[in-house]
Amino acid sequence: MPDNNTSDYADTYDVVVTRVLDAPVEEVWKAWSDPAYVMRWWGPTSFTSPSAEMDFRVGGASLVCMRAPAEYGGQDFYNTWTYTTIDPHERIEFVSNFADEDGTHIDRAAMGMPPGVPFDVPHVITFEAAGEGRTEMTVTEHGYTTEQARDLSRAGMEQCLDKMAAIFAR
Repeated sequence: MPDNNTSDYADTYDVVVTRVLDAPVEEVWKAWSDPAYVMRWWGPTSFTSPSAEMDFRVGGASLVCMRAPAEYGGQDFYNTWTYTTIDPHERIEFVSNFADEDGTHIDRAAMGMPPGVPFDVPHVITFEAAGEGRTEMTVTEHGYTTEQARDLSRAGMEQCLDKMAAIFAR
């Protein structure tokens, strides 16, 4: 398999999604740290987020829930975000894992995910002022071992960030 990466994850595929949002960095930062914000954007189109328990500190682990719409079964899906780096208003790094409602990590296969989705998915979110009260934010996810898994995750993240952009739309 070719390495199409710009990271240290050999033979994997990364998701990289960038948005310019109509809000200052300090406000966009809250979208990742404040549960009231997270619940407004977490999950792809037509999914909701009924809960976000945020332990936003290095070494902390947040537990976020997204709920499928009724036509997709209505079930809840949980992820933990375990933080490894927090540089205020500049960078967040965390490892995402599928979990149950108690935060216990579970295998992606139990979630019905396709092969190629790793157990641990490292994320890096960067924030840069983009002038006139705007923020350029880039989300990078590492470690997918198939293009299909990468593409599925990219589609979900694109939809999540579309919802986030709508929060800040002027």
